[in-house]
Amino acid sequence: MASSAGAIVLQDFFARFGQRQLAGPVLILAILAMMVLPLPPFALDLFFTFNIAISVIVMLVAMSVMKPLDFSVFPTVLLVTTLLRLSLNVASTRIVLLEGHTGPGAAGQVIEAFGHFLVGGNYAVGLVVFTILVIINFVVITKGAGRVAEVAARFTLDAMPGKQMAIDADLNAGLIGEDEARKRRATIAQEADFFGSMDGASKFVRGDAVAGILIMLINVVGGLFVGVLQHDMDIAAAAKTYTLLTIGDGLVAQIPALIISIAAGMVVTRVGDDQDVSQQFIAQLFRNPRLILLAAGIIGLLGLIPGMPNFVFLLLAGVLAAIAWRLEKGERVAAPLPVAAAPVAARESQEASWADVTALDILGLEVGYRLIPLVDKAQDGELLRRIRGIRKKFAQEVGFLVSPVHIRDNLELRPNAYKILLKGVEIGEGEAFPGNLLAINPGRVAGEVAGTATKDPAYGLPAVWIDPALREQAQAYGYTVVDASTVTATHLNQLILSHAGELLGRQETQALLDHLAKEMPKLVEDVVPKLLTLGIFQKVLRNLLEEGVSLRDMRTIIETLAEVAPRSQDPEVLTAQVRMALGRAIAQELFPGGVEMQLMSLDPQLERILLQAVAGGGDGASIEPGLADTLLREAVAAAQRQEEVGLPTVLLVPGNLRTLLSRFLRRSIPHLKVLAHGEVPENRTIKVTSIIGGKV
Repeated sequence: MASSAGAIVLQDFFARFGQRQLAGPVLILAILAMMVLPLPPFALDLFFTFNIAISVIVMLVAMSVMKPLDFSVFPTVLLVTTLLRLSLNVASTRIVLLEGHTGPGAAGQVIEAFGHFLVGGNYAVGLVVFTILVIINFVVITKGAGRVAEVAARFTLDAMPGKQMAIDADLNAGLIGEDEARKRRATIAQEADFFGSMDGASKFVRGDAVAGILIMLINVVGGLFVGVLQHDMDIAAAAKTYTLLTIGDGLVAQIPALIISIAAGMVVTRVGDDQDVSQQFIAQLFRNPRLILLAAGIIGLLGLIPGMPNFVFLLLAGVLAAIAWRLEKGERVAAPLPVAAAPVAARESQEASWADVTALDILGLEVGYRLIPLVDKAQDGELLRRIRGIRKKFAQEVGFLVSPVHIRDNLELRPNAYKILLKGVEIGEGEAFPGNLLAINPGRVAGEVAGTATKDPAYGLPAVWIDPALREQAQAYGYTVVDASTVTATHLNQLILSHAGELLGRQETQALLDHLAKEMPKLVEDVVPKLLTLGIFQKVLRNLLEEGVSLRDMRTIIETLAEVAPRSQDPEVLTAQVRMALGRAIAQELFPGGVEMQLMSLDPQLERILLQAVAGGGDGASIEPGLADTLLREAVAAAQRQEEVGLPTVLLVPGNLRTLLSRFLRRSIPHLKVLAHGEVPENRTIKVTSIIGGKV
């Protein structure tokens, strides 16, 4: 009964925790048990063989991973394998000192084989081989891998701010979604953790090498004392017996340690993430048949020198020449044959027709010939995918679907230039260099990178076109580093947002209404066309877009128009009422999170003067030139002060002045937002940071 109850308890235990969860704790407990419990020679052979096998597996996994994070558990594996070797050293030391006097097989067949077969039973040779292995492991591989991990950890941490800014830039431009941004941020954090852990884990391997030397010395001296004093062996026999056993024990431990160190070096020195080490080795070392043929010629010439091992040199030269011939033959087969172009039949000139009249594209992108690969459908150009992402993000955030971007090449442009058109008129231009990266200076960088100085075409920030090899350095200095397609896409996105009002034509407005009619058909029908014409409705939406107000809350917009339209058909009045209804959303966009609204305001005396001008001028109200010049100058200065302290440039004015001042100041201060008192939600706190017009 007791045994059955115990079996039930064990079954319940394994079912609750699972075999995989128990594998780690059981392995650690077994390793610790080997340090304190005596093991028979057969168990020692089994564990030594397991140690060699696990080290080989680790090295093969390290060679097959595409990037270091694919083997993120490696620092922990390094600690566990080091602990396993040390526990085996303790267990083998115990059995060597207790049973070593009985013969070379006292500590098991594995130690005996390494002590006799690998070094021919000569303990002097064994000492030399063991010392060389330790030097290779400790001085060369472990020290180099540790240095690489240390530098990689430092540069990864230094580059984190720049990488985070690049992710934010892609997210804001609509090139990636929130889930992808979250995944990239997690990957950056994991990279920093991984290389930091590898920096520390490399100390385990270095300590293991030192411990191997000390354990060998202690075993040799201890074996002499035990053999001579306890078992009455002569000094020569004791030295030979215990030294051979110690050498075998040391070699059994050092060979797996060397394999693990090689694996660590491969992991931290990985460059590129599209091929494993073997593929990169073959692809990069043996990709040029001419260089291999040159190497074959050099080896062949050395083989012709009298006194040299001619056969070996000539044999190797022949093998290299055969490899070069095979590679050259493969390149010739892979190269496509030129196809003669079929002669184009001359067409007779035809009369002009309406087919020759083509409509202007709403949005157009013209590129120089070096940018064609970025927009080539056959090559699945990167810029094409980014433009699709821009349109999707624009529709989600602004509230209507923008017209497709028609892309064409223009041989009249410079090879790396591009031009963005709105209804056939150029609204932006720039240059992009495929194969290079643009390092943008956000304002605070720790140093300068070598490259071609320029300006970010989207926002006018100072930037440098750099070689891709300098990406890590630029990110470590604090630059935001993007590729050529991202530069063009960000510029296009910025221009689409700033011209959103012009992109909303009657066709887009009708398409928007048709889409809304599927969810609220009665409400849409009551407003357009019963209360408002399509033209007036479009004008209201354009007014909102021109001042950066999103159309996502179309229910509120249409409901407000349904209430106000019976009293007024003036688009400006309708826009003002809609803005007040959208006050919470506008305030949230400018001051997110319910924070205090720190904004600018007008001097009371200036307010009275402007209100009198509006009241006396009716629809054609204007500002006296001298007053306009002073107002503009002080508004620009106040906006600069707001930007310097990191606050949005928002001006709070009476409702009657909002439209007039917004249109007047927008040309000189593009980012200025003008709010009416009635647009501020009742639950938001206001703090005036600047008064404009105190000197009027």
